[in-house]
Amino acid sequence: MERTERQRRNHPPYRSAAPSDSAGSSTSTSRRSYSNRSRNTDYKHSKYNTNGNLSFEDDADWRSRRSSDSKIYLQKLEAKEDDVGHDGRSHFDLPPVLVGTCPSMCPEAERAQRERLRDLAIFERLHGNPRKTSPDLAVKKFCRTMVAKSDQALDVRPLPVLEKTLKYVLSFLDTKEQPFEVIHDFVFDRTRSIRQDLSVQNIVNEKAIYMYEEMVRFHVTSHQKLLNGDSNSNASSMHHLNMQQLSKALITLLNLYEINRTNGAIFENEAEFHSLYVLLHLDSNSQATGEPLTLWFRTLRSPAIKSKEMCFARTILRYFRMCNYKGFLCTIGAEASNLQYCILEPYVNEIRALALSYINNGGYKLHPYPLVDLSMLLMMEESEVESFCKACGLVTSGDELGNMSLPTKQTTFSCPKGAFQRCSFVKLK
Repeated sequence: MERTERQRRNHPPYRSAAPSDSAGSSTSTSRRSYSNRSRNTDYKHSKYNTNGNLSFEDDADWRSRRSSDSKIYLQKLEAKEDDVGHDGRSHFDLPPVLVGTCPSMCPEAERAQRERLRDLAIFERLHGNPRKTSPDLAVKKFCRTMVAKSDQALDVRPLPVLEKTLKYVLSFLDTKEQPFEVIHDFVFDRTRSIRQDLSVQNIVNEKAIYMYEEMVRFHVTSHQKLLNGDSNSNASSMHHLNMQQLSKALITLLNLYEINRTNGAIFENEAEFHSLYVLLHLDSNSQATGEPLTLWFRTLRSPAIKSKEMCFARTILRYFRMCNYKGFLCTIGAEASNLQYCILEPYVNEIRALALSYINNGGYKLHPYPLVDLSMLLMMEESEVESFCKACGLVTSGDELGNMSLPTKQTTFSCPKGAFQRCSFVKLK
């Protein structure tokens, strides 16, 4: 009996409460699953919340997430560039062990090879000779397989040389001796090479920010000029490639701002470049650039959100999607910067055609709409209004005094297919 008593004390009997403990564990697991579902549901609704009264500063942990993930995000972004290593990692994932030592704009070995192959751009030829160049003319080309020889410091230009090279390359944008397509092809390739050398050396300081700003400006102005140039297949292809590099360079620039931020303030030009990101998303049917706006707005800091450039971009976005043509055109005329207008110009005639259809369908048949009033509404020269109406399938008429007007209720209206003919933009006084 004593042994039995000791066994009972050392090995207590199986409690009937055990099943309820197991049930409690199951309940706890179920509770956690429900909690996760709740959080996922909340996030699902919050990330598509477009309520303008919601303050993005109310999210308590977004700052820490943005700060800790900014460099990781930039690494993932640069991995999408064409200058990734053999193992698939971006150069921002690699330690900055390589410091370029190339003293000139083009490595000597590449310069000699391109002379042998007659692979010299028209701006690099010495006295027009396609087989001769010099260190003052030759500029390093972009090369997809450049990483295979990136261990050679002599093939990589250091930051001071890259700054000098960028200034030299962008100076060709002012020349009138060659068509813009020829100039763009040269500058487009050489700026990609500059970005490649910055990436290889993991240069992400404030000087890199300035250089990226200049390169984004080049792509934005090229966006406008290529659209207004010849409508051949080559120009269309160049425009498509230009938009790709504009997107990549702009997103990298925005993340460079975040990496170099120290006191929470925004950089001098940061607000304008953030607004360009919004304007590139103007048409919801077009290919998006980076993450959706509804998510992207939540990552912005209050100074950027409240800046006049971002307020302009968000107003334009709202007017465009509401088809408010008067607000859209008047806001552009009053507030748009040169860079912002370069992106918005393709949409201006689209909105003008929309306004023309509203006036044609909503006007009185016995009261033609005067072209002088139409030119003020569309913010364009009166001499261009008649040709614009004809492009939309509408005819104009004149009275005995020579005053031109647009008869309404015409059934021949049609939005022109393809690109509009470029028209002036007249700001109201």
